Amino acid sequence: MGNQKVNCTAGGREAGLEHAILSASGSHRWLNCLPSARLELEFDNTGSEAAREGTAAHALCEHKLKKALRMRSRRPVSNYDSDEMEECTDAYVDFVMEQYEEAKRSCGDPVVLIEQRLDFSCYVSNGFGTGDCLIIGDGKLHIIDFKYGMGVLVDAEENPQMMLYGLGALRLYDMLYDISEVSMSIFQPRRENVSTCTMTADALREWGETVLKPKAEMAYKGEGEYVPGEWCTFCRAAVKCRARAEEKLKLAQMEFKMPPLLTDAEIEEILAVLPDLTKWANEITAYATDAAVNHGKEWNGFKVVEGRSVRKYRDEETVAEAAKAAGYKDIYRHTLITLTEMQKLMGKTKFEEVLGGLIIKPPGKPTLVPNTDKRPAVNVINAINEFNEIK
Repeated sequence: MGNQKVNCTAGGREAGLEHAILSASGSHRWLNCLPSARLELEFDNTGSEAAREGTAAHALCEHKLKKALRMRSRRPVSNYDSDEMEECTDAYVDFVMEQYEEAKRSCGDPVVLIEQRLDFSCYVSNGFGTGDCLIIGDGKLHIIDFKYGMGVLVDAEENPQMMLYGLGALRLYDMLYDISEVSMSIFQPRRENVSTCTMTADALREWGETVLKPKAEMAYKGEGEYVPGEWCTFCRAAVKCRARAEEKLKLAQMEFKMPPLLTDAEIEEILAVLPDLTKWANEITAYATDAAVNHGKEWNGFKVVEGRSVRKYRDEETVAEAAKAAGYKDIYRHTLITLTEMQKLMGKTKFEEVLGGLIIKPPGKPTLVPNTDKRPAVNVINAINEFNEIK
C-alpha cells in the first residue's frame, strides 16, 4: 500500500450533534415531518442502551480499519465487547478493504478517510456529521456507513442521511477529484444487509437544492405540518405527539366488530396500521408507568401496585446442601448449551467441521407480513405441512 493516502479525524462520533436541531441521523424524520425537529428539543436526549452499544461498535470498527490500513491505533475497550461485535466489525473491515481494492482498479492512489467530519451547512443550517469511511478516487466517491442496530433494516436507496454525507463530501473534495459519481453503502451485519445506491453528483446536488434546502429551512423554523409515519420510531416526542395519537385513534372510528363481520377491505386497513398502533400503545403505557413509578405522577383511574413475582432460591448452594442432607440426589438438570454458545466455544471453522452435518434449520412458522417485506412469499399449504412435520 505504498501509494495509499489515509486521513483520520480525531474526536468522538459526530461530536456536538446532540445539540444539532437538524441532524443527519434524524433527517429521514424531519424531512417527512418538518416541525418534529423543533418539537424534539422539548424532550431530553438521554440516549439508549442500543445507541451506546452502537457507539462502542463504531469505535472498534475505526480501530480495526486503521490497523488494516497500517495506521497506529489503540484498541478501545467497552462493556459491550462480545464475540458478535468482533465478527461484525471484522466483516465491516473486510467490506471496506474490498471496496478499496476495487477503487484501486480505476485509480492508482485512492484516498481513504476514516471518521471524517462532513459539513453540509450550505444546505442545512448548522448541518454537519461524521462519515464512517470515505473512499475517493478519480471521479468517484464512495461513502460507507456501518449500522450495528438490528431492529430496523436500513436501505441505502434514497437514504437522506447518506445523501447529506454525500453533499458534505462533495463540498470538501469535488474540486480536488472532479467527482461525477457518488456511491453510498449501508453495511448492517446483524441483519445481513449490505445495500448500495449510486447516483451522479449532479443529481445529488439537484436534490440538495430543490428538495433538501427548502424543507430544511422550514424544519429549522418549526414550520409545516406534523406528518406521522414509520419515521416516528426514533422521535423523542413520539409518545406525546398529538398528530401521531390522532392518526392511531382513527382506528377507533371503526365500529369494533368481531373479525368475521369485517369486510376484507376493513381487515386490510387494520392489518396495515396494527403493528404501529400496538407499538404506540405500549409506548404510552411505558411512559405513564415510568412517570408514576419513578416520578410520583398520579393518573386518574389508575394506581401503582406490586407486580407478579416469581419464587426463587435464596442461596442455591445452601439449597443444594439442604436437599442432599435430606436424602435427595437427583436435583440437577443437564442440557446442551445453545447453538450460539456452542459456535462461540468452538469458533466458526471448528463448529462447521465438527457439527456442520448435525445442524438443521427447520422452516419457520408461516406468518403474515406486508408486501414490502423482502422475504419471498411461500406456498401456504406446503409451508404449514412442512412446519407441522418438523414440530
